[in-house]
Amino acid sequence: MYRYNCLLCASIFGSLLLASCSEKSRLEIDEYDIKPISMSEVVTATGTMESVTQVNVGTQVTGIIEHLYVDYNDHVTKGQLLAELEKTLLESDLKSADANMASAQASYEYAKANFERDKKLHDEQLISDYEFQTSQRDYEVARLSYEKTKADRVRAAKNLNYAEIYSPIDGIVISREVEVGQTVVSSMNVADLYVIADLENMQVVGNVDEADIGQVKVGQHVTFTVDAYPDDVFSGTVTQVRLNPTTTSNVVTYEVIVNAPNPDLKLIPGMTANLTIYTLELDDVIAVPLKALKFEPLPPEDEESNLPKPQPLPSPVKHSVWVLKDGKLIETEVELGVSNNIYQQITSGLKAGDVVALQYEEIAKQSKADREDNPFLPKPPGANRNKKEDTKK
Repeated sequence: MYRYNCLLCASIFGSLLLASCSEKSRLEIDEYDIKPISMSEVVTATGTMESVTQVNVGTQVTGIIEHLYVDYNDHVTKGQLLAELEKTLLESDLKSADANMASAQASYEYAKANFERDKKLHDEQLISDYEFQTSQRDYEVARLSYEKTKADRVRAAKNLNYAEIYSPIDGIVISREVEVGQTVVSSMNVADLYVIADLENMQVVGNVDEADIGQVKVGQHVTFTVDAYPDDVFSGTVTQVRLNPTTTSNVVTYEVIVNAPNPDLKLIPGMTANLTIYTLELDDVIAVPLKALKFEPLPPEDEESNLPKPQPLPSPVKHSVWVLKDGKLIETEVELGVSNNIYQQITSGLKAGDVVALQYEEIAKQSKADREDNPFLPKPPGANRNKKEDTKK
């Protein structure tokens, strides 16, 4: 019963309040003052930090690690010596190649001298064709053998040089894969020793949903944060929109590459970045709320006396808004630019200082006497106290 009484009282109170407001209400126009504003629209995404340049440094020869000159997080420059392999076998290969080349050179020079002598004799028909052809064959074999030993010597010297590993770029050592004394075996793949990255030039590989990828373009401004520095906001630019899709749990995303300068070296490969891509950025533009384009004034016969009189254009136009001027609603033709979910850019037709109509608002107006006589409305502070004092008097 108590609950029923409460609901009944609430219903009566609401009905009386609405009736009172409707009887005393009036219509007003919600206005918007035109002034230059900034418009923006964003697409959000997540991504992973990567270094723009990252090199796996390895060795092309088999050997034992004799020296390691750098370690994790060391800054290195291009051409700096990083590690060195034990060189005994490689030096022996070079000496063997030198000996083979010297032997082949001696054989080549001997065969060449015989060939030149036999050629003169053959020209004077002092030896047979068979003897000349034999001498010519021996010369060609000796020449080719000598060329081969020279190539072997070049390879042996190059392998000896590979025993010293130098940095190919300026950067920071982010990984070391070997220890001193470890044997590295070079087969089909290069054996990795270090991973060096240029951490001053980072990039974010963002995953943008297929519904938003059409708005993302190269050159757009991007801001992002990482969990390691929640109070810092980093900036970048879209440098590439990759067309290869990635499907995960029936969700299609596309990779967007964002450059991220990192002079303070705060950003580290592998960090998760929360991206905000500004697909629209305009400053100092004339714009109106979207509802201004949908506003329609009341017909003259339905207007209240306090409302401004509408003055429509003589002929229909594609886009227009209603401007409040000198107590009148004047329909004004406008040309539209870009829009976001809140504002519509106006490229012509309006200027700063104009006032446009957005919508009608019903304003409740109630007299003081009605408020005091209504037992269901709350009393102003001190009303009961004043009433008691008046009674005592």
